[in-house]
Amino acid sequence: MNTPTVLVLPRAAPRRVLAFGAWLKNSAGLLEGDRFLPSALHGDLGTPEACIALERSVQALVAAAGGPIEAVAHDLHPDFHSTRLALHWAERLGVPAIGVQHHQAHLAVLQAEAGLVDGPLLGLALDGVGLGTDGTAWGGELLRLDAHGGFERLAHLPPLALPGGDVAAREPWRLVAAGLHALGRGDEIEPRLAPVVGAAAAQGVRTMLARGLNCPASTGAGRWFDAAAGVLGLSVRQREEAEAAIALERCAAAWLARHPEGVAGVGPRVREGDGERRVGDLGGAVWALFEALLAVDGQDAEACGRGAALFHAGLADALADATVAAAARDGLHDVAFGGGCFFNRLLSQRLSARLTAAGLRVHRPQAVSCGDAGLALGQAWVAAATTPTPFATET
Repeated sequence: MNTPTVLVLPRAAPRRVLAFGAWLKNSAGLLEGDRFLPSALHGDLGTPEACIALERSVQALVAAAGGPIEAVAHDLHPDFHSTRLALHWAERLGVPAIGVQHHQAHLAVLQAEAGLVDGPLLGLALDGVGLGTDGTAWGGELLRLDAHGGFERLAHLPPLALPGGDVAAREPWRLVAAGLHALGRGDEIEPRLAPVVGAAAAQGVRTMLARGLNCPASTGAGRWFDAAAGVLGLSVRQREEAEAAIALERCAAAWLARHPEGVAGVGPRVREGDGERRVGDLGGAVWALFEALLAVDGQDAEACGRGAALFHAGLADALADATVAAAARDGLHDVAFGGGCFFNRLLSQRLSARLTAAGLRVHRPQAVSCGDAGLALGQAWVAAATTPTPFATET
């Protein structure tokens, strides 16, 4: 096991905080002053071994503290082992247990690591899922963070139904069906998907969507990547996390290597097929992209490559447009990136280029992961800056 390295931060935190991370790629950490001591990486908390490893790490962090711990920080999800363990330790230590919204924590990593605490900060948090303050699944968020542990949700990707709940994250074809249903094209679900997954499965999901049975909604960027990969026939079922998104990125990168000029018609308009659809908002832009992909011939490798490239470029441009508009409205100049979708180089590079060209400064984590493995630092920073009831507002 590697020995974690203490991170020295540019600003000192006002409270000593023990943070417990989330569920996936769990890591805990201790924030005191201008130093953050992360634990080892425990992996996903779906096994007894990982849970026991977290418990041992927390004991070691408590023993390493240079003074009394003043608060513990945890994810908002009540069923995570990390949350339950945090509540146990808060009671044991007699300190507040502060729940921190998952995507706020991703972006607060930059407040801590880059010292971006003198004023409000814009941030894009893009990942698979995190519990929002409204009780729904978030993951494609434009947030405005303040210096006192609060945040405002400015915009988000359009919600997509997850027929079957968590199973939809493992089976991208279900998200294709959800997209068709949302567009009023539910009668296309069985003709399009039955040859791939079977008539009974396709019919069953169509019925679930029509009746709203076990179809929670998610704004997660990861689910939109899954849907795009499913539409293009690149992934029907995933064996590993992010398998569909990786296949989509590889397909797009291969096409762009052959066509360095990129994809025409991406931006405030998306041109594809016989028509042109204007998009004036983040949700409209994403739905326009999805409709464009539905018109792609899945048997044509060249067309699929172009579709994959179109999705990356169009999503990046839509996010950039929303962020630039928010920055101009509020007079802000710094944008933080957080969440596992930023491991995608095509998305990250195009989005960074668009924001930089608009005069904004882009920040992404350097010393910790942009994914959930780095989440504890952000949790600790928010908890150190806030009161014991850090719930956000929405617009």
